[in-house]
Amino acid sequence: MNFFKKWKKLQILLLFALFILPANVFAYSKYIIPGGETIGIEVNSNGVYVVGFYDVNGENIGKDAGFKVGDKIIAINNEKITSISSMIDKINQEAGSTTLEVTVEREDKTSDLALKMKCDSENVCKTGLYVKDEITGIGTLTYIDPNTKIFGALGHEIMEKTTGEKFEIKDGKIFKADVTNTTRSSNGSPGEKNATYDKNVVFGKITANEEVGIFGKYQDTFASTNTLEVAEEKEVTTGEATIRTVLKDNEVKEYAINIIRIDKNSDTKNILFEITDQTLLQETGGVIQGMSGSPIIQNNKIIGAVTHVIVNDTKKGYGIFITTMLEEGDKSI
Repeated sequence: MNFFKKWKKLQILLLFALFILPANVFAYSKYIIPGGETIGIEVNSNGVYVVGFYDVNGENIGKDAGFKVGDKIIAINNEKITSISSMIDKINQEAGSTTLEVTVEREDKTSDLALKMKCDSENVCKTGLYVKDEITGIGTLTYIDPNTKIFGALGHEIMEKTTGEKFEIKDGKIFKADVTNTTRSSNGSPGEKNATYDKNVVFGKITANEEVGIFGKYQDTFASTNTLEVAEEKEVTTGEATIRTVLKDNEVKEYAINIIRIDKNSDTKNILFEITDQTLLQETGGVIQGMSGSPIIQNNKIIGAVTHVIVNDTKKGYGIFITTMLEEGDKSI
């Protein structure tokens, strides 16, 4: 599964105003462990999202009740709903009732909607609503702070593809994933990493889904304790650099890129680069989905992470400054 298919029609595809404070305000380390490993990602919402509708006996009872895609169901008959399982339990309890009072959150406001359920003779009830309470996919680990054990990944937020909005999370986890193969990028059609994963091998807990990445506490043993120095924004220059990423299994390799432009005014698209490594280009055709979060290294310092692919020129992509991720990670935990 992948987070990004909705955005293929955009010129710039997500592959996932910075207020600058003095460096000593933040607790992140000057030396961090660079990532590059492919990870499985699962995030759970604090509530249940409406993502679509279906007809029940020729009626669209969900739409008729006033629901909209993107609504978050937070209560039924004044009982808090935090997951699909709790929603099903409550519906089963109310199977003898014809109407549910459903409290939804929409654009930071709450309202109550009267949903007329359709139940059969065996009290199997249908709501006419397609719902979601979790998102699962793959991405790339960007860094681990060896002192605080805070990790950052993706370099951008996780979005709910139906609504195009940031997925508000309750919690989540990162876990073992192995790349099986890749689908090549071509101009106008970004490729992707394909992977298998094992949710039972948990590396860390996700506590924040922010515009500049996902963050949490790493819980597993560090695969490597080798660290790289963190580069400040002023140290990042145009010219040669590398990215760390996985193309097969979970073997992290470095691939050559050329940084074309630096933009200190953008929130997330700070580093415009072009892949120059012929091995990577032959394998992937350019930047592919699932690379988001891949660390960018220059002059033996970690400077950023891959975040976007340019759809009409897939050899090129954007990256975010590593300091932006580190500052957000420090605030989010």
